[in-house]
Amino acid sequence: MELTFETPDDTPQVEALYDLCFAPGRKALSSYRLRDEVPPLPAFCSVVKDGDSVGGAIRCWPIRVEDHDALLLGPVAVHPTRQGEGLGGLMIRDVLMRAGGAGWPRVLLVGDAPYYERFGFRRLSGVVMPPPTNPDRVLGFGPWAGVRGRVRKRLDALPD
Repeated sequence: MELTFETPDDTPQVEALYDLCFAPGRKALSSYRLRDEVPPLPAFCSVVKDGDSVGGAIRCWPIRVEDHDALLLGPVAVHPTRQGEGLGGLMIRDVLMRAGGAGWPRVLLVGDAPYYERFGFRRLSGVVMPPPTNPDRVLGFGPWAGVRGRVRKRLDALPD
């Protein structure tokens, strides 16, 4: 298995993997309102491949909370036949390791705290995702102290 940047050739397999892991209705989730009309950031879109087969994928989008930029991490998916091998953790740690140095010190996601706490994510109070998002599932990594407000998508120039 090799962790590489996602290429356009990987996109059909990545979309199929997301549909398999999250069901086709995944795009109705509130976090997708932050992804509408905004391309993911290629520097933070990776796949884990075994030959030509995608076994895992991760993508990130630019967002803003008040005047603070952040990455919206996710979706993160691992093929059911590859789960339990640490591929999700590998992809998450890779993004977190590179984000701050690339101008993205804050990373946000919507997920299960018991899983993501091992990577340094903590519940964010005062950071509001589009409804209907359970506020207990809004988690942040990095310097979030004092950051409050609604999460919005970013359509303007982005750090790389």
